[in-house]
Amino acid sequence: MRRQRRTKIVATLGPASSDRATVSRLFRAGADVFRINMSHTNHERMRELVAMIRDVEGESNRPIGILIDLQGPKLRLGAFKNDAATLDKDQTFVFDTDPSPGDGKRVHLPHAEIFAAIKPGDVLLIDDGKLRLTALETSTQRIVTRVEVGGKVSNRKGVSLPDTLIPLAALTAKDIADLDAGLDAGVDWVALSFIQRPEDIAEAKKITRGRAAIMAKIEKPQAVVRLPEILDLSDALMVARGDLGVEMPLEKVPGVQKDMTRACRRAGKPVVVATQMLESMIASPVPTRAEVSDVATAIFDGADAVMLSAESAAGQYPIEAVATMNRIAEQVENDAIYLPSLHVLHTEPEATGADAIAAATRQVAETLDLSAIVCWTSSGSTGLRVSRERPQCPIVAISPIVAAGRKLSLVWGIHSVIAEDAHDQDDMVERACRLAFKEGFAKAGQRVIVVAGVPLGTPGATNMMRIAFVGTDVDEV
Repeated sequence: MRRQRRTKIVATLGPASSDRATVSRLFRAGADVFRINMSHTNHERMRELVAMIRDVEGESNRPIGILIDLQGPKLRLGAFKNDAATLDKDQTFVFDTDPSPGDGKRVHLPHAEIFAAIKPGDVLLIDDGKLRLTALETSTQRIVTRVEVGGKVSNRKGVSLPDTLIPLAALTAKDIADLDAGLDAGVDWVALSFIQRPEDIAEAKKITRGRAAIMAKIEKPQAVVRLPEILDLSDALMVARGDLGVEMPLEKVPGVQKDMTRACRRAGKPVVVATQMLESMIASPVPTRAEVSDVATAIFDGADAVMLSAESAAGQYPIEAVATMNRIAEQVENDAIYLPSLHVLHTEPEATGADAIAAATRQVAETLDLSAIVCWTSSGSTGLRVSRERPQCPIVAISPIVAAGRKLSLVWGIHSVIAEDAHDQDDMVERACRLAFKEGFAKAGQRVIVVAGVPLGTPGATNMMRIAFVGTDVDEV
């Protein structure tokens, strides 16, 4: 199955999409990667979903990526006497360490880390930012605040602190257990929630040890400030616009999205734009015009993937949501300004042989109007380097390692093929031509460019490119 677009689609599985038939329909509609949200999924159910996806993968003979999204540390209030209280603007309200039920003047905050880190002037946001308070006095047992935006607050509502660096590990005990279960099940990508610093990524990498790629979800201002360091350690980024829009002014989120997209493109690492992309399709069979424009903007900017959350997980129209996103991507990529706009943001290759080869491959392919760029890659790094160049022609990535093909299912422009490794350079070129023909990327008599690392099977050693004719008899090269 060949997609008619370069941008990938991530679809979240949930109550509306948790059976084998629906997973298959989502894939056929355009989903390239499936996301499993571990905030709402136990280990047994996660393994069942992975098995369903792998079954669809075997049926379609296409590598499919699986992303598990770890819950991360959740900061929540304690309970109230009457299950809720109403806070008025300008009143004083206290958070403390007393576990007794709260009222309209105080409530328990069961997180000692917050008391240790918060400072006067820091902001506290309650219930996804619906209530806003400013700290006036702080100690290890009490935080006295002024209510800036009031309203009703109930038991166990979430707390966000956009101004405070909280000394919490990004991986909770639940996250570590979920991560171990996901690795055992063979997932391809792991998304880390609520990270604040690069050390959070390093902690996860110690556990994964290369068995899955790490995606950093950027949803806190502290992570935005340290984005270059976080990107350096991560394998990909997700622009998690929902929580990011809670913890920083909404009007700043579009600029952060563009900055992250550009940073990832410069680094040659995938970037996923997520949250509320087609939100109205949770209850409607068609999106709003503004949502279509939002998705299109992410694609025009060169994002590797766009993601559906509740639209495919819990909405009434999961298949339609994926199909709609697929159509938007196809239309945008056929627009006359799409590729020129991508190249406006093109950056020079890094001063390495591998990056120079990837850049030269794109230039040669476009100068000679070749049918496809065919990459032989064992780790996926060659495919990533070529994708970074955003070439006009299709990219076919051939790998003998299934995990590499699945990982690349998230990457812009790459059509992954799993095949036995080549025996030598001649075999590599011949089979590249055969596969390009078989997968529908080249016709007999056309030319492709083959790029690889020699010796074969050496990860990261992109050092060779070769132009080859596809034989007129398919069996010839």
